[in-house]
Amino acid sequence: MYQGSMVALVTPMQDDGSVDFAGLERLIDFHVDNGTQAIVSVGTTGESATLDFEEHAEVIEKTVKYANGRIPIIAGTGANSTREAIELTKRAADLHVDACLLVTPYYNKPTQEGLYRHYRAIAEASPIPQILYNVPGRTACDMLTQTVDRLADIDNIVGLKDATGDMDRARELVQRCGDRMAIYSGDDATALEHMLLGGKGDISVTANVAPAAMNEMCNAALAGNEARAREVNDRLSGLHERLFVESNPIPVKWAVHQLGLIGPAIRLPLTPLSEQYQDSVRTAMDEAGII
Repeated sequence: MYQGSMVALVTPMQDDGSVDFAGLERLIDFHVDNGTQAIVSVGTTGESATLDFEEHAEVIEKTVKYANGRIPIIAGTGANSTREAIELTKRAADLHVDACLLVTPYYNKPTQEGLYRHYRAIAEASPIPQILYNVPGRTACDMLTQTVDRLADIDNIVGLKDATGDMDRARELVQRCGDRMAIYSGDDATALEHMLLGGKGDISVTANVAPAAMNEMCNAALAGNEARAREVNDRLSGLHERLFVESNPIPVKWAVHQLGLIGPAIRLPLTPLSEQYQDSVRTAMDEAGII
């Protein structure tokens, strides 16, 4: 399966709020050129919550087209409605993505049994490889290790993006499930430690602006070169922190705009990065050596 630095790609937009497909093509070329190992299209960092169903599918379709087989494409197809998640996953499979990433249902607060049945239903509805995504800080829903352990027995559930930042949990996930699914970090600040515990990579926000450095850090960590991985990660630590000074993806879209790759637009209810934070994000970009 996929490993290393995988970008949770932002969705570029025009000033009128429509998707900027020329900007999307530039971003894909940027990541191919800088060694990113896979692209997550229309994940939560890609503003999936504010794209309607047809826009969501169109961004996935264009991402596959522009990538043209040069890099694996993982489609974000999670939803808080099981039926909607099934339909998005089926549509993504028809568009020939390599895998799907499914965030836990947000707001509903399902039980652990509900989470198990939700993901089992999606896996049974489409044979495409599927990666679970647990980010309780955003969803108010925490998928416990015992539930992941049950789901790991389903053949086409092939991975978990763990964005808890909890290293005790990461260790237990690798120990209990790592022989049946890939365990990925979804938290840039702790991704290095996660990989040193046996994680297979990082589905990353930071990679949007520092793809080459993130690729180098992940490759070093996966190869067991801890010293080099820490050296690179130290340069990135400011980005890991300051790309979350406001709700993701507000800071990272601003940072990608500063690189000249996309415009500044973002969809309501999110707003552009507050002026008071711009200098700190710019400083972190400078420390990382990308501006």
